[in-house]
Amino acid sequence: MKPLLLVRLWLMVFLHYFVWGAWYVTMGTYATTKLGFAGGQVGLAYGTLAIGAMLSPLIVGVIADRFFATQRILAFLHILGAGLLYALSTLQEFGVFYLVLLSYTITYMAGHGLTNTLTLHHSKNPAKEFPLVMIMASVGWIVAGLVVSWLKLEDNPGMFYLASGAALVMGLYSLTLPHTPPKGQGSPASLGTLLGLDALKLMRDRSFATFMVCSFLICVPLSFYFSWMNVFMNEMNIANAAAKMTLGQVSDVVFLLLLPALLLRLGAKGILMLGIGAWALRFGLFALFHQNPSVLWMLFTGILLHGICYDFIFVMGRMYVDERAGEDIRGAAQGLHAIVTLGAGMFVGTWFAGLVAQVYTEGDQHDWQPIWLIPAAMGTVLFFVFALFFKDDRHVRGAAVESGT
Repeated sequence: MKPLLLVRLWLMVFLHYFVWGAWYVTMGTYATTKLGFAGGQVGLAYGTLAIGAMLSPLIVGVIADRFFATQRILAFLHILGAGLLYALSTLQEFGVFYLVLLSYTITYMAGHGLTNTLTLHHSKNPAKEFPLVMIMASVGWIVAGLVVSWLKLEDNPGMFYLASGAALVMGLYSLTLPHTPPKGQGSPASLGTLLGLDALKLMRDRSFATFMVCSFLICVPLSFYFSWMNVFMNEMNIANAAAKMTLGQVSDVVFLLLLPALLLRLGAKGILMLGIGAWALRFGLFALFHQNPSVLWMLFTGILLHGICYDFIFVMGRMYVDERAGEDIRGAAQGLHAIVTLGAGMFVGTWFAGLVAQVYTEGDQHDWQPIWLIPAAMGTVLFFVFALFFKDDRHVRGAAVESGT
């Protein structure tokens, strides 16, 4: 890949993930402290991203891949998204807020897939170049968190102003990206392929079925972190919480780079088990920190575990699916994995996390110990279930994978 093209793709990925990072981490704090939303409502709001993940393959596969150049529809989606994000900053009633947020997350997650499509189209060696480009996803997320804290936007609609402005810039910049013609023009659109249903035959294998079920279930405790971590830190009077949470993305970059070497030593099963166990450990640390708020190492260790938690589950998971599926159903298998995790798993997870937080709310404060111990227990159970039933530890080659958040 030529250096100029790499820089152009870096900027695209940076802006795309900056938009996400500008509002996603801190929306729960704003929704509870300023809008007065209940825990269940916050959970539903975060669940819109999962619905977007489930619906976006239809937009990308049926419309974008067949009728429009990738860079043009990416521009349209981000410019539309900028308007929707600005509208969110003006809304206070949950019903309308939810519908506008849902509309936005559908457009964003469709753009999510398009940035991957555009990068892969212009990569000569995807296995090497795609991860290099996607490192800027973590950088964009880190910078967004730092800016949100610096401008003190964690509990006010300014986060949506920031995200809206960044989305507008991203939309206009997308028009300058390399031309990427629709790759599926003239080909039939199969709903089964778009939703990954063609890969269901892989579920006949016990290890693959175990992997998919555990991937779905681990998204439930995972959702507690994304929905409530910023709220937790603010209630514990941790200054500049959004900025401090970006340590997780620093960890994400480090472990993404370490993953190939660790995979050779530990194998797919060892990596996946570490990822599941890390979720249980981090929530246990948060529960202990709530009881011992002066012991800050527990809090920061839990945050720094993010690279293991995310990369060893999602990035390793995509690599395992890529290896396990044959060439004819590889795309369908990746689609199924995305639907099960980012779609169904995150939807159920955010709903459940919101419900638990609502149950353990006392006045305007949360009882954080049970809120964190519940996902810690779930992660512990999943660790032993996976260890018992997953037997497939084949060599997994380096596949083109997406950086985490």
